[in-house]
Amino acid sequence: MLITGATLADGRVRDVRIGDDGRIAAVAEGLGADAGERVLEARGRHLLPGAVDVHVHFREPGGSHKETWSSGSRSAAAGGVTTVVDQPNTSPPTVDGAAFDEKAALAADSLVDYGINGGVTAEWDPESLFDRPLFALGEVFLADSTGDMGIDADLFADVLDEAAARDVPVTVHAEDATLFDESALDGDLGGVGTAATADAWSVYRTADAEIAAVERALAAAGDRDARVHVAHTSTPEAVDAVTDAREDGTDATCEVTPHHLYLSRERARSLGTFGRMNPPLRSEERREALFARLAEGAVDVVATDHAPHTVEEKRAGLVDAPSGVPGVETLYPLLLESARKGELSLERVRDVVAANPAEIFGLDRKGRVAEGRDADLVLVDTADPREIEAAALHSAPAWTPFEGLRGVFPEVTLVRGEVVYERDPATGAASFGDPVGRNVRER
Repeated sequence: MLITGATLADGRVRDVRIGDDGRIAAVAEGLGADAGERVLEARGRHLLPGAVDVHVHFREPGGSHKETWSSGSRSAAAGGVTTVVDQPNTSPPTVDGAAFDEKAALAADSLVDYGINGGVTAEWDPESLFDRPLFALGEVFLADSTGDMGIDADLFADVLDEAAARDVPVTVHAEDATLFDESALDGDLGGVGTAATADAWSVYRTADAEIAAVERALAAAGDRDARVHVAHTSTPEAVDAVTDAREDGTDATCEVTPHHLYLSRERARSLGTFGRMNPPLRSEERREALFARLAEGAVDVVATDHAPHTVEEKRAGLVDAPSGVPGVETLYPLLLESARKGELSLERVRDVVAANPAEIFGLDRKGRVAEGRDADLVLVDTADPREIEAAALHSAPAWTPFEGLRGVFPEVTLVRGEVVYERDPATGAASFGDPVGRNVRER
């Protein structure tokens, strides 16, 4: 394929040739079409690297009624995500080689490339896990969330030692359950969509619980020369703690989710239990400060923590409803809309969704539109935002916490040169390619 007249994130207008090996063969001006090449005219549109979402929960095995590798990867492709990293809290949890193999067989249905993380419980088997093409360890839960995989400080120290010995990064879900405010769950919490229900979960899983756990995780990693990536930081204080630790020599990075960037406890009043996630939504003041950290460069990665549950499950009472929201399809669109409005630069968006995660996790063929890289590419018209509607998305649960917000959605998504998603901008009609996903740790 030859893509002509595309505008890159830095504003350069270039032609991009994709070779038979699925990698970018040339990025230059004035390239002519070779015999048999498909020519994709991209004048007036932006060509961006496919997003690398290092935090998704595709729910297989054990939760296919919530999401499958097929439905989740279709949603990813439609949102411009060309690589996903699946977390271990499935059923069975991915804590040994046999569980890894079971999940890897299911991942063959993926339209996009993928990584599979290994999990940690008291019953984990590091030897068999590390014998597989593992992406990373984590998310390692320092407090229980979906899957009840919370571990204590001693086991966490052992995990860091194991990972440091093998130079494997550890993704950490950092909350301190001893600082949760149990009184927030007392009394009548109301039903779905009530202000009482919406606010109680944020009061219960306090900001201090996250900040304290992040600080302890960073200190433990620094003591052991381990590489640690802090998942879904929801407070500016946690981001600052990662920045400070890195300045002190700890190999530390952090990610922030779109729901913590674009939603707050004010929005939670209308979401009710559909806005329950771990860590929870924070105050509007903290949300604004977190977005400022993103804009100024303190946030390394934006990843979704795509955690789908059915509508029926989320309609349960606050204590019984599962935590998590879908988001893999709206990651790029939300950030691109912020770029369109001048709140972020397009280069910053490219870095936090593609270039940075690829660099942090050693994906030397991903994350950039450059010669020799995989042709994981997304074509978008940044002047054509549209309202986010659950009915138009492709994740199995068919709901979104971002209903009514605006996003810039892809027209074409390619994985290693293969078209996996294409949308007619005039009619909105969409089509998907075949499953071409591969484990990024296998060559």
